Amino acid sequence: MNIIYRRLFAAILAGVMVMSMAACGGSESGTAESTETAQTEETKEEEPAEETSELSGSVSTNGSTSMEKVIGILSEQFMAENPGVSVTYDPTGSGTGIEAASNGSADIGLSSRALKDEEASAGLEGTTVALDGIAIIVNAENPVEDMSVEQIAQLFTGAADWSLVGGEGEVACIGREAGSGTRDGFESITGTEDTCVLSQELTSTGAVIEAVKSNPAAIGYASLSAVEGQEGIKMVTVDGVACSEETVQDGTYKIQRPFVMVTNSANELSEPAQAFMDFALSDEADDLIRDAGAVPMAE
Repeated sequence: MNIIYRRLFAAILAGVMVMSMAACGGSESGTAESTETAQTEETKEEEPAEETSELSGSVSTNGSTSMEKVIGILSEQFMAENPGVSVTYDPTGSGTGIEAASNGSADIGLSSRALKDEEASAGLEGTTVALDGIAIIVNAENPVEDMSVEQIAQLFTGAADWSLVGGEGEVACIGREAGSGTRDGFESITGTEDTCVLSQELTSTGAVIEAVKSNPAAIGYASLSAVEGQEGIKMVTVDGVACSEETVQDGTYKIQRPFVMVTNSANELSEPAQAFMDFALSDEADDLIRDAGAVPMAE
């Protein structure tokens, strides 16, 4: 009988110990889970909110008609990357663009010439974003290979024929229409404003190239990017220097001009306007400038 009681007591004692251990284990698990949850919630509270500052506003540009393609392609890409910003362009001419930068009616003025001393001394700042190389082209059958700026001017003003530069016969000068940026650049560099005697006055670069291709006596001018790779024409050197991206960048090719963004040092640019200028001067803009027919600045 004593043996039976002893065995019963041992069984009861063992059951009590198992229940006690299970209770203790459950408590530890619950405590651990509660602590982990509390730590997670605390960590979440300590994490700073993610900032999402997006550039927004507008940028107004005004000026050179010759810079239309450059500004157009730069603006399009900049707005694609910054959808909160609107960039506008008013093609009024370089002089008006410089004045707009001076009086504050535009954030950025656009000029296809360098600033004059009096403009710079009045507080205006010019930043060159690209260069415009203007190639002199003749028919592929023309024996002439090189001319000086002065000889080019003589040919285009009717003062000489091809014999001046080693050819023969009369010259057929092909030019652009009044108001063309390329014409403005060519005439201002060669000093032939309002004095050119043209056989044909055409409204596009492609038309000029085709006219020179079809006429052995022709001479014309066109942006470098439009001429490269064309058959039936050739670029002549100017004072011994070929027109290329490298010679335009280093300044040795003479028939070129700068594309300038003009700002007023008295007025701080808005954040969007400064960002647009920075973009125009960045490496990212180089291929866009080439696509627009201009030459990017050398690195």
